[in-house]
Order: sequence, then structure tokens, then C-alpha cells
Amino acid sequence: MAKVELKQPIVQEISGHLQNATAAVLVDYRGLTVAQDTALRKELREAGITYKVYKNTMMNFAVQDTVFADLSKHLEGPTAIAITDGDSTAPARILAKFAKAAEHLQLKAGVVEGTYYDEEGIKAVADVPARDVLLGRLFGSMQSPITNLARVLNQIAEAGGADACAKAETEAPAAEEAPAAEAPAEEAPAPEAPAEEAPAAE
Repeated sequence: MAKVELKQPIVQEISGHLQNATAAVLVDYRGLTVAQDTALRKELREAGITYKVYKNTMMNFAVQDTVFADLSKHLEGPTAIAITDGDSTAPARILAKFAKAAEHLQLKAGVVEGTYYDEEGIKAVADVPARDVLLGRLFGSMQSPITNLARVLNQIAEAGGADACAKAETEAPAAEEAPAAEAPAEEAPAPEAPAEEAPAAE
């Protein structure tokens, strides 16, 4: 009973981190040097990511009946967990980038926005750009039409401004309506048809 009571605060701590989390990624940290581990923790902390090493049994209790439950099948061997309630792709992205320089760091699996990913899947998630980068690209694509509109308006201004546009609009309909006024003249022969039928009546 005493052991269970000792475990509860740890399980509650992990559960607290996961409660509003947008993502959690598991890694095998075996083989990292002290300097590498320190550098990794610093980078994750600066990104607002919680990174801790817990016993697998504690994490297993904490993820049960949550969206992170699928992580339990990867809780074998030395395991650290990176959790965030912010940018959901940040843990995978930072860990995968760090693993390129520290080959002993191995991504195991993760859950991002409620979706479970195995090792290959979480590596694919790591390739997704940061949220601010995606927003920058979105705004860039939105600004392109606005830039084109500004260029057109500038050309109109150089050609004479709004007065020139108004003059062009008033003249254009007059030219287009001229043929419409002549249309009745083409239909004039139609009334002569009854005059040809008069001899038949006699």
C-alpha cells in the first residue's frame, strides 16, 4: 500500500502534464552524453516543452483511458517523454533534428492532436513546418493578389486616375448599344407578309 501511495503523486504529475497536451513524444535516450542531454533539455525547455524521464510503469498508469493510451506499447527500456500544450509538431521536430546530430537518441512514437504515430509516422510529423512558418506562408500567398491589385490601381492612377476610368465606363455602353437601336429596322419587312396574301382572299 505504501508503494502505491508513493506512486500516485508521480502518476498525477504525468497526468497533469498530459491533461491539456496537444502532443507527447517518446524517445529512447540511451547513449546520450551528459552534455548532449543538457543541451536537449535546454532546447526543449526554451520551446515550452516538458521533457522528463519517468518509470515506464508510471507513464503506463498515466496514459490509460486517455488519447495517449497507444503510447503504452512503446514503454520498454529507458524512455523519456516530451509533452507540449502549444505547437503540436514542436516536440517531434526538435527531437528529430537533435537526433541527426546525436545518433543515440531514438524516436519511439508519439500522439499529435489526438492521433497516434509509430516511429516512422512521428518522423514524418517532424517534417511539418512550425505553425508560425505555415502562417507566414499563408499570409505570403494572401498578399500576392493584394500586391497585384495595388499594381493595377497604380497603373490606373498613372493613366489618368478615377476620371479616366469613369469616362471609359460612360463611353463603352454607348458604343455597345448602337447596334441594338438598329435592330427594329431589320424586322421592318415582317408586316408586309399579309399584303402578299390579299389576292388569295379574292
